Amino acid sequence: MATTDSDILEELYSGNPPSPARAFDIQRALSKKVIKESRLDRLETVAGADLSVIKSMNKLVCGIILFSYPDLTEIERVYTVSDERFPYIPGLLAFREGPAIIETYGKLMRKPDLLIIDGQGIAHPRGFGIACHVGVLLGIPALGIAKKKLYGTYVEPGEKKGSWSPLLSREEVVIGSVLRTKDNTKPVFVSPGHKLDTESARDIALECARGYRIPEPTRRADIYVAGLKKEVS
Repeated sequence: MATTDSDILEELYSGNPPSPARAFDIQRALSKKVIKESRLDRLETVAGADLSVIKSMNKLVCGIILFSYPDLTEIERVYTVSDERFPYIPGLLAFREGPAIIETYGKLMRKPDLLIIDGQGIAHPRGFGIACHVGVLLGIPALGIAKKKLYGTYVEPGEKKGSWSPLLSREEVVIGSVLRTKDNTKPVFVSPGHKLDTESARDIALECARGYRIPEPTRRADIYVAGLKKEVS
């Protein structure tokens, strides 16, 4: 059984991806490596990552855009088109999309101080969403911002931008924030992925909210990927 991060990366990129049972084992092993405190040496750049599936072609289109922070001026954008090697299984999204994000990240000429991913961080049934998966394997600070709740309970936050409420695990441990990023609009679900705490994750997500529900880094990445998808298909 693979025990090192490099072994796991090799397994994820092999022609024979792990079985669902093996994926759960990998997830449990990697979840022990998540650092749930802020390890940001600086925060001068952030990157937003998004991914879409072309079902008819069994392809994944991933795009990452690098921005200066906090003004969010675009610096660089990269993308990949890769084969879909792992099926969609709830709770195992990282095994389908993680390799594509990691491959795309590798194409960046300048690496961000923080990677923001459209998905979950520790707000996950096993405390290890895609932002954790990518953050741990790359050894970088990562943040998950999701449009929908995957796991946890919460009280609806106030209707004004900046209102938030804690997202709680079954054991009532805080695993993220339910954050209103625009007045009278559905909240987003923010949770740290790696080398980040819940308060910092929430503050950064709110700072990146620029008039839309989805914070700018992942919103722009989503638009980028949608355009790429049309070109590819």
